[in-house]
Amino acid sequence: MNYNANFIKNRLSLRQPQTESLEILTRIADELSLSKNADVTVELEKIKAIYPTLKDFEREFPSVCFSLATGVGKTRLMGAFLIYLYKEKGIKNFFILAPNLTVYTKLIEDFSNPHSPKYVFKGISDFVSSPPVIITGDDYHGRFSVIERARDTSDVCINFFNISKINSESRGGKDPLIKRMSEYIGQSYFDYLISLDDLVLMMDESHHYRADRGMAVLNELKPILGLELTATPQVEKSGGAIKFKNVVYEYSLAKAIADGFVKEPAVATRKDFDPTRFSKNPLELDQLKLEDGIRIHEKTKVELDIYSKDSGAFKVKPFVLVVAKDTEHAAQLKDIISSPNFFNGYYADKVMDIHSNQQGSEKEENIQKLLSVEDITNPVEIVIHVNMLKEGWDVTNLYTIIPLRTAASTTLREQTIGRGLRLPYGKLTGNSMVDKLTIVAHDKFEEIVKAANDPNSLIRKENIINIDDEDYLKPIESITIASYVQQAIQEKREVATAIQDEKERAKEMIKVDVQEKIVDVLTVTEVKSVAELSKPEVKAAIIKEIRQKAENSLQVNLFIDHEIEEVEKAFDEIVSKWQENIIEIPKITMVQSGSPKYGYKEFDLDVSSLNYQPVSEDIITQDLRTNKRETISGGSDYVYDKPENIIVNELIDHPQVDYDKDKELLYKLANQLISHFKSYLSEEHVMNVVRYNKKQIGLAIYTQMKEYFFLEPAEYEPPKVFPFDRIYPHNYTKFSGDKLYMYTETVSPREIPSKVFTGFMKSCHSEYKFDSGTEKDFAIVLENDSDVIKWLRPSKEQFRIYWDRNSKRYEPDFVVETKDAIYMVETKQKSEIDSEDVQAKAKAALLYCKNASEFTTANGGKPWKYLLIPHDAVKTNMSFSKFTIENCLTMVK
Repeated sequence: MNYNANFIKNRLSLRQPQTESLEILTRIADELSLSKNADVTVELEKIKAIYPTLKDFEREFPSVCFSLATGVGKTRLMGAFLIYLYKEKGIKNFFILAPNLTVYTKLIEDFSNPHSPKYVFKGISDFVSSPPVIITGDDYHGRFSVIERARDTSDVCINFFNISKINSESRGGKDPLIKRMSEYIGQSYFDYLISLDDLVLMMDESHHYRADRGMAVLNELKPILGLELTATPQVEKSGGAIKFKNVVYEYSLAKAIADGFVKEPAVATRKDFDPTRFSKNPLELDQLKLEDGIRIHEKTKVELDIYSKDSGAFKVKPFVLVVAKDTEHAAQLKDIISSPNFFNGYYADKVMDIHSNQQGSEKEENIQKLLSVEDITNPVEIVIHVNMLKEGWDVTNLYTIIPLRTAASTTLREQTIGRGLRLPYGKLTGNSMVDKLTIVAHDKFEEIVKAANDPNSLIRKENIINIDDEDYLKPIESITIASYVQQAIQEKREVATAIQDEKERAKEMIKVDVQEKIVDVLTVTEVKSVAELSKPEVKAAIIKEIRQKAENSLQVNLFIDHEIEEVEKAFDEIVSKWQENIIEIPKITMVQSGSPKYGYKEFDLDVSSLNYQPVSEDIITQDLRTNKRETISGGSDYVYDKPENIIVNELIDHPQVDYDKDKELLYKLANQLISHFKSYLSEEHVMNVVRYNKKQIGLAIYTQMKEYFFLEPAEYEPPKVFPFDRIYPHNYTKFSGDKLYMYTETVSPREIPSKVFTGFMKSCHSEYKFDSGTEKDFAIVLENDSDVIKWLRPSKEQFRIYWDRNSKRYEPDFVVETKDAIYMVETKQKSEIDSEDVQAKAKAALLYCKNASEFTTANGGKPWKYLLIPHDAVKTNMSFSKFTIENCLTMVK
């Protein structure tokens, strides 16, 4: 950093991202020719060589973008840029562009008023006696003499203009006003700007200046350099975000939060909140969110007051921002807040609304209240707005946002939360309430948390602009995730293997081998619980068993005594770690014995629709030559089987009908039908109907029988129960090179099964895969709930629970340990809960839990319980205890 840059850094007390941006400008200014007729292609190659994120200037002049998060200080950085270019390069003409009236007014104030606390040139001696000449879009046409004087002297001239004004004046193909001849200047003000050979264009909130009519005007200005500043270096289009190609520096909101330059965003909801309760009355939900938001606000007020008194800092008056759907909704919300029933009417005179429909004195009064909302004497504590507050409204005392507009509630947009990110004291205080911005979003809690935890969200993503890399197809690899104890031993083995000294390596390998042997013996030891492993007599028995195995080994072991010494040294530590990282899962093999029971329940045949009529048995003959036709009377001397036998014979042709088992029911149904036929047919006609309609009759009866079919799975053999089993490893596949994802990260539901997640603090393994978003969300519940001690995603080998005539092995989704119990947990699609398969697995699981509980409770352990949870009940703000109350299964349906 050269002298002038270092001087500016110290005088303006620049933060690190501002300093880094200034350093980049110093290098760019040295590389570029900074001349009116420079070859843009040549200039582009110069900057691309040192800043690879820059691909194109995207304009007809050299223009680079600095992306800094809201609240870091873009306006002060613009001042630093201007001072540097003036002092180092002698540039004195600047054109500063604002996206709207609010930002335009703020910029003029910050650059022109030395008495403003945000004056950007404070401490710069060059501008004390000769401050910059300020020309604005409102007065340029009447200040010819001032413009001429600035041109003839060494005064810095700063021109401010509002791009929205250019755009509005350009409608219909007209030239914008500044491009028309001025009655005060011999040439247009626009031509005057073009004639300046050192004009630098600065664009605040530059994401607004893409594909505008005003942008074409800016290209015609032909500045020597464009400096763009924005928090979001991309433009939202219907087809997706279009990223800037001219970014040379990026300091994202994620970095700003991590570095403590802005408040910490948080989202609030009620524990066990169920939004479906309010589906028919959304205004009731609005009122609930308002009430909870005010409770947070009141707590924040107290914390700010205490901090002010304890630290001697100035007092901050916080306020709440309510985002309404429309003006009608805003009026309803204001009525609720002003009501005597809302906190006893305390906020009736402390609430204001602002929206575009307001006119005249009402609008002016509200704007003044809004602009002075930081003033401790301003009574306003709640601001209701309808799409009015965007860039430029920079306050430091916004602490609570209640988004009641759908779009603002479902996504964390920087434009929404950006209004509340600035710190009132300019730095973090260490008090979480003083340093926090809270978004109240009961009904959208899940969406906001997932959006925020998405690595590509503005809360997480550290770079929007990246150097492009080609995508390559990655091969798949397998990974083994052992339990924490086994993982630690494996890591020690790797360290020991890497030791160069042979003797030292052998010594360390013995220690690792010893630890493995202890672990191997623990699960086959004759104890009733894990706690008994700490007993001295159990320790002695285990050590004795390890010695016997070593002595009986076919391999000669000359170091048995030394090995046993190491066992004695390591035993207590290994057992302690084992006890800490295991859930006591009894080793039980659940198998079905015998055959399943099946058949048909007793029922009476519904004959109301079975009203067949006899068919004629006469035979017709016709002479081929004369066409004479004769009829031979029907009837037959053939003796047929009984009609009920004919019907039963048809029924037993169906595969699920067993004659030996179902004979009584079959004849009962056949006879009921025959009786029905006899009620309106003669004996002869009954036989006629049965003979000619037997297949249809058999199918009609079988269709009714199917409604009464039952299948009872085979019973389970009484199992032998062993006290506990080891935690089995998981064997997963993953894409080579694919990262491990934090379990809180939001991942597309379609991609979740292919990803490996980590970051767990209570689990028995360090990494897991999930089959669905429901399972991933349930893991978040377990990690966040203080009642949960440990939990596990069981390996396929963990349980030996067989079902479906022992042809399938049941794999529960989770095992969860709390203070009072151990839970086997299955999460399932709601529509599948009552299916035969799910109920069959539940029956097997309940029997396991019954047998496990009988053993564990008899030996000082915890009972086992089974939870069957529908997928739509799993939300990350739920408590685990809620599931234990509502989804604990005691019997199958």
